Amino acid sequence: MKQRIISGAVLVLFCVAVVFFINETFSFGLNLVAGLISFLSIFELVKALGLLNKWFVCLPSLVAAFAIPLFWSKDMYLVYYLFAVSIFCALILYHKEISFKEIGVLISMTVLIPSALRCLVLLRDMNSDYGAYYILLAVFCAWVADSGAYFAGMLFGKHKLCPDISPKKTWEGFIGGWAVNVVIILLSGLFVSRVTYAGTVEVHYWTLFLIGFVGAPISVLGDLSFSLVKRSCHIKDFGQVIPGHGGILDRFDSVIFTAPFVFLITEYLPLLSAAPGVTG
Repeated sequence: MKQRIISGAVLVLFCVAVVFFINETFSFGLNLVAGLISFLSIFELVKALGLLNKWFVCLPSLVAAFAIPLFWSKDMYLVYYLFAVSIFCALILYHKEISFKEIGVLISMTVLIPSALRCLVLLRDMNSDYGAYYILLAVFCAWVADSGAYFAGMLFGKHKLCPDISPKKTWEGFIGGWAVNVVIILLSGLFVSRVTYAGTVEVHYWTLFLIGFVGAPISVLGDLSFSLVKRSCHIKDFGQVIPGHGGILDRFDSVIFTAPFVFLITEYLPLLSAAPGVTG
């Protein structure tokens, strides 16, 4: 547990530093970070599936995973198209060496992962003043729920949530993570309003509550979905890059589901705005 806590704390601090540093000095850097995380996630998946030596499948997947977060919406469709054509050409030419099941997993993940992580870039571009907070909200909405569920499950867990998919998850952990997520997300809004912006920003707490309340089960959905992928493909962990947490994909599986959700919420509902009487 000690190793897991230390690794988690370092990862959180690194994430915060990257978001704020990149926003202020190199805006395109966030695209590169999203592309790199996507690239490493697909690399872990390709390796876990035993396809690393099949370059005709591996190379297009890695290139597409890195490229998708770098482009705007119209260019993304071209990347999707070229990726699909190259993969199916490879499948036709080498159908005796690779199964359609492996191709199906790889295609779906290569499209889903970078497209979802690109929502972090869209959150930044949505508002130049509050974009960093929106990004951290999307990431921590997943990580807080996961951490809360982990500790609540250790302390109170008795009833299994989905024993066939993820044997360690319990209903008590799920409810604990849910409650912790709502509280922490609401407190983050209070901190941003009172400390970061010294009362010059108005926080719409109902929107924050919605993000915390709905974001927690969405985070669990992401975790269970990737656990199902691992189980169906006979994979224990996607990697061991982060001590106590597994691979990059093991740590970002929930974020892949919460990032698009937070983007949709902030797109249609107010979250942060200038306080009454504050201009500019």
